[in-house]
Amino acid sequence: MFNKIHHIAIICSDYEKSKDFYVNKLGFTVLAEVYRAERKSYKLDLAVNGVYQIELFSFENPPVRPSRPEAQGLRHLAFEVDDIEKEISRLNDHGIVTEPIRIDEFTDKRFTFFADPDGLPLELYEI
Repeated sequence: MFNKIHHIAIICSDYEKSKDFYVNKLGFTVLAEVYRAERKSYKLDLAVNGVYQIELFSFENPPVRPSRPEAQGLRHLAFEVDDIEKEISRLNDHGIVTEPIRIDEFTDKRFTFFADPDGLPLELYEI
Protein backbone atom coordinates (compact mmCIF):
# COMPACT_ATOMS: atom_id res chain seq x y z
CA MET A 1 0.00 0.00 0.00
CA PHE A 2 1.06 3.56 -0.65
CA ASN A 3 1.17 5.66 2.52
CA LYS A 4 1.40 9.17 1.10
CA ILE A 5 3.27 11.24 -1.45
CA HIS A 6 6.87 11.47 -0.27
CA HIS A 7 8.15 14.29 -2.49
CA ILE A 8 7.65 16.16 -5.74
CA ALA A 9 10.73 16.62 -7.95
CA ILE A 10 11.12 19.69 -10.16
CA ILE A 11 13.95 20.28 -12.65
CA CYS A 12 14.66 23.97 -13.21
CA SER A 13 16.56 25.81 -15.92
CA ASP A 14 18.10 28.50 -13.66
CA TYR A 15 18.89 27.13 -10.20
CA GLU A 16 19.48 30.44 -8.39
CA LYS A 17 16.33 32.01 -9.87
CA SER A 18 14.19 28.99 -8.93
CA LYS A 19 15.76 28.73 -5.47
CA ASP A 20 14.88 32.38 -4.84
CA PHE A 21 11.31 31.79 -6.10
CA TYR A 22 10.57 28.73 -3.95
CA VAL A 23 12.45 29.86 -0.82
CA ASN A 24 12.13 33.65 -0.69
CA LYS A 25 8.87 34.21 -2.57
CA LEU A 26 6.82 31.11 -1.79
CA GLY A 27 8.40 30.73 1.66
CA PHE A 28 9.36 27.04 1.67
CA THR A 29 11.99 25.95 4.21
CA VAL A 30 15.37 24.60 3.08
CA LEU A 31 16.01 21.13 4.53
CA ALA A 32 19.21 20.35 2.64
CA GLU A 33 21.21 21.61 -0.32
CA VAL A 34 23.91 19.62 -2.09
CA TYR A 35 25.98 20.07 -5.22
CA ARG A 36 26.72 16.85 -7.07
CA ALA A 37 29.88 17.68 -9.02
CA GLU A 38 29.83 14.50 -11.09
CA ARG A 39 26.41 15.52 -12.47
CA LYS A 40 27.02 19.27 -12.38
CA SER A 41 23.72 19.34 -10.52
CA TYR A 42 22.24 20.99 -7.44
CA LYS A 43 19.60 19.26 -5.33
CA LEU A 44 17.62 21.41 -2.93
CA ASP A 45 15.20 19.75 -0.49
CA LEU A 46 12.36 22.05 0.57
CA ALA A 47 9.74 21.54 3.29
CA VAL A 48 6.17 22.55 2.50
CA ASN A 49 4.46 23.30 5.82
CA GLY A 50 6.48 20.54 7.51
CA VAL A 51 4.44 17.81 5.80
CA TYR A 52 5.49 17.56 2.17
CA GLN A 53 8.79 17.94 0.39
CA ILE A 54 9.80 19.42 -2.95
CA GLU A 55 13.13 18.42 -4.48
CA LEU A 56 14.48 21.15 -6.76
CA PHE A 57 17.09 19.92 -9.23
CA SER A 58 19.37 21.63 -11.72
CA PHE A 59 21.01 19.79 -14.61
CA GLU A 60 23.11 20.99 -17.53
CA ASN A 61 20.90 21.75 -20.55
CA PRO A 62 17.67 20.05 -19.49
CA PRO A 63 15.23 19.62 -22.39
CA VAL A 64 12.26 21.98 -22.49
CA ARG A 65 8.91 20.34 -21.77
CA PRO A 66 5.45 21.72 -22.52
CA SER A 67 3.95 22.74 -19.21
CA ARG A 68 0.57 24.33 -19.69
CA PRO A 69 -2.14 22.57 -17.70
CA GLU A 70 -3.49 20.86 -20.81
CA ALA A 71 -0.12 19.37 -21.85
CA GLN A 72 0.36 15.62 -21.51
CA GLY A 73 1.96 14.48 -18.26
CA LEU A 74 1.85 16.16 -14.87
CA ARG A 75 -0.84 18.82 -15.21
CA HIS A 76 0.06 21.12 -12.32
CA LEU A 77 1.03 21.25 -8.65
CA ALA A 78 -1.66 22.61 -6.30
CA PHE A 79 -1.13 24.16 -2.88
CA GLU A 80 -3.97 24.26 -0.36
CA VAL A 81 -4.54 27.65 1.29
CA ASP A 82 -6.96 28.99 3.88
CA ASP A 83 -7.34 32.50 2.41
CA ILE A 84 -6.79 32.70 -1.34
CA GLU A 85 -7.00 36.50 -1.53
CA LYS A 86 -4.34 36.88 1.18
CA GLU A 87 -2.01 34.47 -0.64
CA ILE A 88 -2.63 36.14 -4.01
CA SER A 89 -1.73 39.48 -2.45
CA ARG A 90 1.45 37.99 -0.97
CA LEU A 91 2.45 36.51 -4.33
CA ASN A 92 1.67 39.75 -6.16
CA ASP A 93 3.80 41.67 -3.63
CA HIS A 94 6.71 39.47 -4.79
CA GLY A 95 6.00 40.29 -8.44
CA ILE A 96 4.31 36.94 -9.14
CA VAL A 97 1.40 37.29 -11.54
CA THR A 98 -1.71 35.27 -10.74
CA GLU A 99 -4.69 34.52 -12.94
CA PRO A 100 -8.18 35.71 -11.95
CA ILE A 101 -9.85 33.60 -9.26
CA ARG A 102 -12.05 30.83 -10.63
CA ILE A 103 -14.69 28.65 -8.97
CA ASP A 104 -14.46 24.86 -9.15
CA GLU A 105 -17.77 23.87 -10.71
CA PHE A 106 -17.98 20.64 -8.70
CA THR A 107 -16.84 21.78 -5.24
CA ASP A 108 -17.63 25.53 -5.38
CA LYS A 109 -14.10 26.13 -4.04
CA ARG A 110 -11.99 29.07 -5.27
CA PHE A 111 -8.68 28.57 -7.07
CA THR A 112 -6.16 30.37 -9.25
CA PHE A 113 -3.00 29.59 -11.18
CA PHE A 114 0.45 31.16 -11.33
CA ALA A 115 3.77 29.95 -12.74
CA ASP A 116 7.24 29.24 -11.44
CA PRO A 117 10.28 30.73 -13.26
CA ASP A 118 10.19 27.90 -15.85
CA GLY A 119 6.47 28.23 -16.53
CA LEU A 120 5.45 25.22 -14.40
CA PRO A 121 1.76 25.73 -13.62
CA LEU A 122 1.17 26.10 -9.88
CA GLU A 123 -2.27 26.41 -8.29
CA LEU A 124 -3.66 27.89 -5.10
CA TYR A 125 -6.77 26.02 -3.95
CA GLU A 126 -8.78 27.49 -1.08
CA ILE A 127 -10.21 25.00 1.42
